[in-house]
Amino acid sequence: MLDTCKLKGACNLPFVYNKKINTAGTSNADVPLADPGMYQLDITLRRGQSLAARDRGGTSDPYVKFKIGGKEVFRSKIIHKNLNPVWEEKACIFVEHLREPLYIKVFDYDFGLQDDFMGSAFLDLTQLELNRPTDVTLTLKDPHYPDHYLGIILLSVILTPKEGEHRDVTMLMRKSWKRSSKFQTQSLRLSDVHRKSQLWRGIVSITLIEGRDLKAMDSNGLSDPYVKFRLGHQKYKSKIMPKTLNPQWREQFDFHLYEERGGIIDITAWDKDAGKRDDFIGRCQVDLSSLSREQTHKLELQLEEGEGHLVLLVTLTASATVSISDLSVHSLEDQKEREEILRRYSPLRIFHNLKDVGFLQVKVIRAEGLMVADVTGKSDPFCVVELNNDRLLTHTVYKNLNPEWNKIFTFNIKDIHSVLEVTVYDEDRDRSADFLGKVAIPLLSIQNGEQKAYVLKNKQLTGPTKGVIYLEIDVIFNAVKASLRTLIPKEQKYIEEENRLSKQLLLRNFIRMKRCVMVLVNAAYFVNSCFDWDSPPRSLAAFVVVEDMLEDEEEEDDKDDKDSEKKGFINKIYAIQEVCISVQNILDEVASFGERIKNTFNWTVPFLSWLAIVAFCVFTVILYFIPLRYIVLVWGINKFTKKLRSPYAIDNNELLDFLSRVPSDVQVVQYQELKPDPSHSPCKRKKNNLG
Repeated sequence: MLDTCKLKGACNLPFVYNKKINTAGTSNADVPLADPGMYQLDITLRRGQSLAARDRGGTSDPYVKFKIGGKEVFRSKIIHKNLNPVWEEKACIFVEHLREPLYIKVFDYDFGLQDDFMGSAFLDLTQLELNRPTDVTLTLKDPHYPDHYLGIILLSVILTPKEGEHRDVTMLMRKSWKRSSKFQTQSLRLSDVHRKSQLWRGIVSITLIEGRDLKAMDSNGLSDPYVKFRLGHQKYKSKIMPKTLNPQWREQFDFHLYEERGGIIDITAWDKDAGKRDDFIGRCQVDLSSLSREQTHKLELQLEEGEGHLVLLVTLTASATVSISDLSVHSLEDQKEREEILRRYSPLRIFHNLKDVGFLQVKVIRAEGLMVADVTGKSDPFCVVELNNDRLLTHTVYKNLNPEWNKIFTFNIKDIHSVLEVTVYDEDRDRSADFLGKVAIPLLSIQNGEQKAYVLKNKQLTGPTKGVIYLEIDVIFNAVKASLRTLIPKEQKYIEEENRLSKQLLLRNFIRMKRCVMVLVNAAYFVNSCFDWDSPPRSLAAFVVVEDMLEDEEEEDDKDDKDSEKKGFINKIYAIQEVCISVQNILDEVASFGERIKNTFNWTVPFLSWLAIVAFCVFTVILYFIPLRYIVLVWGINKFTKKLRSPYAIDNNELLDFLSRVPSDVQVVQYQELKPDPSHSPCKRKKNNLG
């Protein structure tokens, strides 16, 4: 049996069973430990009792993590302000080595801060009886303070042996690899478990409409509310609506629905507080199993542990085509399948499912010359393929700097202006994966059917790192659908990191802003002429406007000085930091806006430039035949009746949506393909192999 004392804190993490194990029954002790059998561990996380208080109010916001072999395999939902939480959540975990215990760790959730540790325990899987439900009570301990009582966690577990194909568990969960000779091949074929853990079976489309009568959390009797959604490991955070109790968000986003995952969406509402912890407004849940598919449901949800309602639109639809397969399966090389895909996106099917713009196939073949990440001089690389919020990954190839994955990924394209991101990581047993390199490839720049060696870049995509990756990509899309899709809001990537204050980034945005200002030098001359009194009426009007603005700023400064005297030093630091981040982001937005206008007319993306020319031509023809006043009248009627015709429609500006697809100068650099070393050419490699 594994010496658990070698694991951090394991000696101080006891477990106690409510139900005694019958030694006469079929136990794991009867199974030879050398046998690398496959087991299914079904766990029901029941509840916690007398947990430790970690918040100032004498409560905690606990959640639980399950880990095996240093890797997180399950995370529960957060129970807010409760020391006796009830979860009743189920998890199905595939275990290959019973010698590795299941670690249970409890944390207190702190938004924006590091979560507080509330205790841990472990479950010795070798002591469980096979095919028999067992109630387990785990006493939580802190390895640094073993005498402190931190409460208990109650579980129900059942361990079932799996045979046949289940013995080939996914490489991502495998913690031991066979040390074989260089002539012995290792099976790298994706298992069914691996496929099912990634592929989604449906799409949950959520529109956050509004909040009603929310609880006032600030001294002015208002709040700055935002909402957080969570479905399994997927998360989304809405924008902040300042100073209101009846916010209008009108945001739309999608979650993936997995068959194996729970169908409960956890929703929490928060009040944003600058310089201190955000206030909890309330929470609610949506049980997706109670909603019918292919139908939009309007939900008015009462917030628990708070006040007010949230109004949502939720639609469950079947998933578009997404798959993982081995390189031996060629989707587009099958003539019938290719013809079916071409027919699906032919010009004759313009108005059939406007959200389904195209089809993407990515062949992840191999990588060469990767960075060394382990002390052994090797790495354990795996590859993550992302298209907006769709994310799939390969298996891990252990102890190899030149891995071969030979996998095919297929996605449905919702926006032809999306960027395909391929990132290589090193799998690490005891901590999160190490970054090895990344490439970002705009879909419109892809040359179909060409195998290319892409130089891996750093995290910021500003310069090269070590290694290249070989990809072959095919894109098929409907140009008319893609053009129409350009005029609606762009899908936001909701797993991006929040912006942080950076002196270099602030300086770069300032320089970009300066360039845009120089483009508008004629406008600056016009403003300057106001102060030269070339036109007395115009200069007088400008003087009055500027004087009013200065008076308003002085009044606000006086008010800020009075408020700042009441704040503590730490709050001041946080407030200054947030102001600097806001300035940094505003400079970026303004500079990007100017750069996108410039890049539209200099043919940075030919598809968008042609689309702009076609739009100008159509508008010119319309103006020739229809008087401008009629066009303005129709536009005004449409604008003012839009809310009556579609009360829950999301507001958008077609011109801004178009410009959001045009890359800024920073993005042009990030998407620029670096030239690989000639020795990495696929043709060169074939010649070498023949030689």
